[in-house]
Amino acid sequence: MKLGIGLYRHMLTRENYRFAKQAGCTHIIAHLVDYFPTMSKDGIPATDATNNWGITSGNMEDWSYESLRKLKDEINEEGLELYAIENFDPAHWHDVLLNGPRRDEQIELLKSIIRNVGKAGIPVMGYNFSLAGVWGHTKGEFARGGAVSVGFTPSNANDQTPIPQGEVWNMTYDPQAPEGTMPQISEGELWERYTYFLKELVPVAEETGVRLAAHPDDPPMPQLRGTPRLVYQPHLFQKMLDSVPSHANALDFCMGTVQEMSEGNLYETIDQLTKQNKICYVHFRNVIGKVPEYREVFVDEGDIDMIKALRIYKKNNFDGVFIPDHTPQISCNAPWHAGMAYALGYMKAALSIVNNE
Repeated sequence: MKLGIGLYRHMLTRENYRFAKQAGCTHIIAHLVDYFPTMSKDGIPATDATNNWGITSGNMEDWSYESLRKLKDEINEEGLELYAIENFDPAHWHDVLLNGPRRDEQIELLKSIIRNVGKAGIPVMGYNFSLAGVWGHTKGEFARGGAVSVGFTPSNANDQTPIPQGEVWNMTYDPQAPEGTMPQISEGELWERYTYFLKELVPVAEETGVRLAAHPDDPPMPQLRGTPRLVYQPHLFQKMLDSVPSHANALDFCMGTVQEMSEGNLYETIDQLTKQNKICYVHFRNVIGKVPEYREVFVDEGDIDMIKALRIYKKNNFDGVFIPDHTPQISCNAPWHAGMAYALGYMKAALSIVNNE
């Protein structure tokens, strides 16, 4: 079991690679899109119910083999490994999500990205097949000592503000889209779109040695902004995996999101999925509460017994990467770095204990 950190595009710097190395990490999970243009240097995004995260550029240069290889080499030079790319750019696959007129063209683009990821020697491509994306979180002093974190409330759970035309995953891909809102679809229609996506991409992932890692819906609501969700209860992971059975069809397992779900048991879910070798990497974060009301807290103060969870991973021979995902800020001049250092220190100690038992 390995320790890593996730970095957004603007954070992919040698300074942050060295911070990660100094904090005990061996692996990096990289985002090639800054999904949060309003994100401050503290690393906590503004994801409240009124915020659009900006216009996606659709830049393909970062996804070329040459750019991916350069990124991997820079990370390797700092003594780390690039384990995964997390999330596609909405500009590259909005019609795959929406079943739009450019769906087949964009599927071919995603295939080329997967081939580049594999050629560059990056083993995992993470994604979240969602129309509304992550939405409705609010910032507040939700963690121990008044540390700033994010939470979800019943008022946001009940807010079904429609998604405007030209927007998906909280990002505008077409600023010239006509007025109106995204057409409503059923949960069954969303699963049909998802199965098409898997059937097209899984064979390419198999050929190139890449595993596709699906993230569950956060917040885990059956509906968000009038759109259905795929994985908002633990049993739906198996439906996702069984849609196209393959070693390449796997998961980015977010412990906080699963704990937030209204049904199921986190520890049983970890056991079930690790026994199948279906988890590529883990978002190792803690929460208090469940939908429709929860808050993200420090790794050692939430509802999850993190050591108990790690022992299940170890029992089932999980050998992937754990990352903090995100964590509360610590009140100082470098709140993101301090919060991450605290989480990573806890995780390194916990992993050492469990690995050596």
